[in-house]
Amino acid sequence: MNIGLIIIGDEILSGKRQDKHLAKVIELLGARGLALAWARYVGDDRTLITEALAQAFAGGDLVFSCGGIGATPDDHTRQCAASALGVPLELHPEAKALIIERMRDVATEQGMPFDPDRADNVHRLNMGMFPRGAGIIPNPYNKIPGFFVDHVHFVPGVPVMAWPMVEWVLDRRYAVLHGGSRLEERSVIVLGSMEATLTPLMERLESRFDGVRVFSLPSVDHPQWGRHIELGVKGRGEVVAAAFDALRAGLDELGVRTGPEMVR
Repeated sequence: MNIGLIIIGDEILSGKRQDKHLAKVIELLGARGLALAWARYVGDDRTLITEALAQAFAGGDLVFSCGGIGATPDDHTRQCAASALGVPLELHPEAKALIIERMRDVATEQGMPFDPDRADNVHRLNMGMFPRGAGIIPNPYNKIPGFFVDHVHFVPGVPVMAWPMVEWVLDRRYAVLHGGSRLEERSVIVLGSMEATLTPLMERLESRFDGVRVFSLPSVDHPQWGRHIELGVKGRGEVVAAAFDALRAGLDELGVRTGPEMVR
């Protein structure tokens, strides 16, 4: 099962805020022996968000969508998810209870009576309007839940809320996947060579070893190795070691200089 990430918000694309979700989700997945297969950034455009979510629902991947699930005019994700699914938005009863509980807590903290019929409190219930059939994702920070439909999961854009919610999904809904998608990598530093020279060797390795991917990461100004290429293979199981042995043999045949080896 591939794992994908959708990050929604004009503030990311404009540079007003730096995205922190991508690196953190990679970290959370890695701690569970999982890996991110793809990521996508989308601005606050309903057509683009709906298209991205429709692809996510149709694709069958485990997907996290961060951002846009609030109830302000620039929050479109809940509406777009319903549109992509072809279902209406409905006030989720458990989400309603949690939102009311949160509003009651805030009123108590402020020393004010709780009035559920006050206009702003009625508006806050919109944060519990989810596509029909959705389940909820608990929010340990302020109780306002996220939601999921099938394998697509929606959390806020605020990191302090989003990241524990992602962990909850991984540990409560997908514990069976833990350890199942991390790829082993073995690579070597190749000094002073060109990618064009190495490409035929890379193509032979991918053709010969099923399930192995070859990668080439060039650098021109490394403080220790200067101009070099990190050349390696990644995959699962014993085939990785065999492919790497073949890689080293191929480099010996080419007569290129190599540096240290790395295993990840």
